[in-house]
Amino acid sequence: MLDSYNRSLNYLRVSVTDRCNLRCIYCMPAEGIRLISHSDILSFEEILEVIKEGIKLGINKVRITGGEPLVRRGVVNLVKMISKLDGIDDFGMTTNGTLLEEFAGELAEAGLHRVNISLDTVNPEKYHLITRGGDIEKVFQGIKAAKKAGISPIKINCVVKNSSIEPDAVKVRAFCNQNGLEARFIHEMDLENGCFTLVEGGDGGNCRSCNRLRLTANGMIKPCLFSNLEYSIRELGSREALLRGIRTKPEKGIVNKKNLFHNIGG
Repeated sequence: MLDSYNRSLNYLRVSVTDRCNLRCIYCMPAEGIRLISHSDILSFEEILEVIKEGIKLGINKVRITGGEPLVRRGVVNLVKMISKLDGIDDFGMTTNGTLLEEFAGELAEAGLHRVNISLDTVNPEKYHLITRGGDIEKVFQGIKAAKKAGISPIKINCVVKNSSIEPDAVKVRAFCNQNGLEARFIHEMDLENGCFTLVEGGDGGNCRSCNRLRLTANGMIKPCLFSNLEYSIRELGSREALLRGIRTKPEKGIVNKKNLFHNIGG
């Protein structure tokens, strides 16, 4: 499916929850967040219906995100449901990795292809500070479990302030090289002020070739991360919400004052 700027949209990012077991300083405020009511969170059946309609329109790549998707009860069942759909060639998940040791085997068996794991430092103390309490050893064990389960590729998402030559980023790259992982460096973004750059080692941030639509945990189709535009699948139906997202996808993102990273899926 082509948008107004002749970009082929084939990628749907699906946020299954706004909950997370970490409190990363660039994602959530110290005072916490106002969570979406459980009654407003999409059911697995609603998510599946959106993906089915997306496939009819040309979607062949799906990534599950959050919040932290592995805190969503029964998420392995959702993975199994999605993996059974004809037309999905690339099926991944973005996670902080702290629960992967428990779920990696089940996820692989359910049909998940790949994972992106957030890791901004390999220093335990710094990781504890950045995540406001996280245990980096759980991430390391999660990476080992994902490799053992045969999930591939495993990509590491490292958020940087300015560049990939910052000390922590350099050490993350070395860790990836030593462990057969792919490193991606994401410059810290600001939704309200429209600050974003190209992802180093990935294709994010390039508006000219953007192929993404997003589904938020409460059922909004968003055509652009840096836009206030959103269309409710519950009010419009899955197909019409997707079509409106396609038709109105902006040439370039500007600002987003309606959402935060924890509830839009990144």
